[in-house]
Amino acid sequence: MTEGSSRQPSDPVMTPEAFRHWRKSLGLRQKDAAERLGLKKRMIQYYESGGRDGKLVEIPRAVRLACWALSRGVEDFDGTRESRVDPPRRATSDERDGARG
Repeated sequence: MTEGSSRQPSDPVMTPEAFRHWRKSLGLRQKDAAERLGLKKRMIQYYESGGRDGKLVEIPRAVRLACWALSRGVEDFDGTRESRVDPPRRATSDERDGARG
């Protein structure tokens, strides 16, 4: 647990691998994921590496919930109703492999 964290031992944890899988399954680059989550690209890199300056970086509950919402097409929430977009198109393995060259 990171310093100042209020996470309980029973709380779910999103691993760096699970976070990276979430991002790639939506076909998002780190920059795109940062924009959709309202974060800096550097935070996406910390979440995917699991650490910063030798210290553990946990993915906060708000970010985990935002990932869940985005994966279901919920782009925003005004407190009364959700703002939906077309569900994100998941990149096929051919598209992901083609990006490698």
